[in-house]
Amino acid sequence: MTGMPQDEKPLRIRGLLGVGLDNDDGHTRITRGDNFYLCGGSEETHERMVETTLRFNEKVGQRGKPLEKINARELKEIAHELREEC
Repeated sequence: MTGMPQDEKPLRIRGLLGVGLDNDDGHTRITRGDNFYLCGGSEETHERMVETTLRFNEKVGQRGKPLEKINARELKEIAHELREEC
């Protein structure tokens, strides 16, 4: 071990994948953007995934570094912030 705290280890995050499973209207929904790929879901679910992912990317950008440089602690902080906003 390097003595690095668990939450400081590099994560190697390349992007986010969102999969919606509640689609029953027959539409195929796929949205790609910076750091994310979203597929499936009802119209409402897919829209919420897009909004959440865009907010996630904004918060990563506010940290002044690319997603690949975000550590575990920062990822947890961002997820907590997003959860509080919902």
